[in-house]
Amino acid sequence: METKQITVLIVDDSALIRQMLTSMLNSSPDITVVGTAPDPFTAREMIKQLNPDVLTLDIEMPKMDGIAFLEKIMSLRPMPVVMISSLTQEGADVALQALEIGAVDYVSKPTSDVRVGLEQKTEEIISKVKIAAKARISTNRPSSIKQHGISYGNYKTTEQIILIGASTGGVEALREVITVLPPNCPAVMVTQHMPSTFTSSFARRLDAVSKVSVCEATPNLRVLPGHVYIAPGGRHLELARSGANYICHIHDGPNVSGHCPSVDVLFNSGAKVAKSNAVGVILTGMGRDGAEGLLAMRKAGAQTIGQDEATCVVYGMPKVAFETGGVAKQFPLSQIAGGIFNCLSQHDTRAIRI
Repeated sequence: METKQITVLIVDDSALIRQMLTSMLNSSPDITVVGTAPDPFTAREMIKQLNPDVLTLDIEMPKMDGIAFLEKIMSLRPMPVVMISSLTQEGADVALQALEIGAVDYVSKPTSDVRVGLEQKTEEIISKVKIAAKARISTNRPSSIKQHGISYGNYKTTEQIILIGASTGGVEALREVITVLPPNCPAVMVTQHMPSTFTSSFARRLDAVSKVSVCEATPNLRVLPGHVYIAPGGRHLELARSGANYICHIHDGPNVSGHCPSVDVLFNSGAKVAKSNAVGVILTGMGRDGAEGLLAMRKAGAQTIGQDEATCVVYGMPKVAFETGGVAKQFPLSQIAGGIFNCLSQHDTRAIRI
């Protein structure tokens, strides 16, 4: 039985990039590039004619920039989009904006020696296009979660902590959850698969729209209520203790479950250090990172939550965590924050047996 071909439209003002992406994507037996466009206006007509499964979209283009075009796509004809951007600081901010609007993923465009640099990313580009083709694209933007405020006034203990892991689709999902957290909520630690150039911008963007304080985690930083700590890209984040206090432990190391930072690393540290005082949450993402660690948390007595299939951009990580027994409860994204606080108010120190 033949595999359905994934059809792709490439939008980039560089003829070299269009040519190279076409060759790279067509090298995969289940991907076909059906067209290329030098600008959004040409792309708009080609989308109508060709109805591609996935769009690769440059950010800096003539006539209309990629962000403005992406906003039009997501409001008029939502479809899977993989952004192409440079990994400069400015580029990181724009790429994050694209992910918040609804792009599935991003690929960093090399800033020098484009031909060699892009060729080295062939496997990454093919993989992300394939993931995008399977992604569930929401037509409900902006988020609907902000209709409810979350209040939390009953601390069981200052030891309570929330640990969250996410990957593909996680930028948008984390924004939905974190922006409704009250300023007196327990501390939150987050591992989102993201390059090092992105994490400080991601933390800053979340901090600007949240009631809690959001920052990129640094070594030995004390973990306090009302604060969210984002794992720095390319380094593992763990929960640790210094005397009576929780602190951030940051370290280099090989990939764990295919990633650095790894959700499994964060969750396993929560199982060891916080045990039943923790709530573990696994959100949208490709692969299985976090499944093992979330199961360890649940066995240690922590409450555990997974995002449901219907609201995940990619139902990979939450699916594996659910199937292996790590997820105790599944919720749609709009109910994750409320589910977390229900878990906190039902704090139970009894460890469970799986």
